[in-house]
Amino acid sequence: MRKPFAVCLMGPTAVGKTDLALSLMVDHPFEIVSVDSALVYRGMDVGTAKPAPGVLAKYPHHLIDIRDPSDSYSAADFRDDALRVMEEIAGRGNTPLLVGGTMLYFKALREGLADLPAADPEVRARIAELGRREGWAAVHETLAGVDPQAAGRIHPNDPQRLQRALEIYEITGRSMTELHRDGQESCPWQLCQIGIVPDDRARLHERIEQRFMAMLSNGLVEEVERLRARGDLHPQLPSMKAVGYRQVWAYLDGDSAFEEMAAKGIAATRQLAKRQLTWMRRWPGLNVISDANPGAALKILESGSILG
Repeated sequence: MRKPFAVCLMGPTAVGKTDLALSLMVDHPFEIVSVDSALVYRGMDVGTAKPAPGVLAKYPHHLIDIRDPSDSYSAADFRDDALRVMEEIAGRGNTPLLVGGTMLYFKALREGLADLPAADPEVRARIAELGRREGWAAVHETLAGVDPQAAGRIHPNDPQRLQRALEIYEITGRSMTELHRDGQESCPWQLCQIGIVPDDRARLHERIEQRFMAMLSNGLVEEVERLRARGDLHPQLPSMKAVGYRQVWAYLDGDSAFEEMAAKGIAATRQLAKRQLTWMRRWPGLNVISDANPGAALKILESGSILG
């Protein structure tokens, strides 16, 4: 039996994915499935560039505002939720259009996920101490000795992912790469994968800076103040570790001046875009377009027989 079609539209932050997706929906029966680890959270609107309520009302979106910021949300949660809503979309005679930049979520959808061990506070504390004592480059070097593939994917300045990869090895005695390979399962959908990879990196950096400054003008600091005022959130939660929120929280703690916070937020967003593009350079079967051009995307969809 032939698998049903779904479209994946991925790209770095601020490259124009949402605008392209909305333009594709004007004349074609798509429904958007968000592939974004921050858009799942309610009350996090400004710093996630969440589409305006009017846009969400006009164009069907899924997996937005489905979790409270105090909750966790994993790649496994995403895969389960995405497969469920994709079936519902197909049942209405429409095509799922998965849009976002959380590359781990796309990978989980395409390949499935290994049954990884739960976090071990003692092991995590030991790895964190190594990072503090010798630097995260030393943690990266240790990981490279037991899981070179994971070390090749994870930047030395990404302590959260380094810690998790090394923790998995210490708990199980097997590398994360090996466990993922054993846990792979085929996707029940035929995925047409489109990636926006801009030719002009300097222009992308300009867009990132402009968007972050616009977020600050549009109330990002006030949004984080409201979240802090709840009293049940803290900087170690996945929601509050999101780019922008993390820097503003530190600013409100008095750790930096406003200008320094803005510079750190822009730099962190650029680093996020760099990581996203690194994922995409190694992505199998990716149809690359250089900008958010509807014509280029439609050409790919038509050649893949996804559009009539």
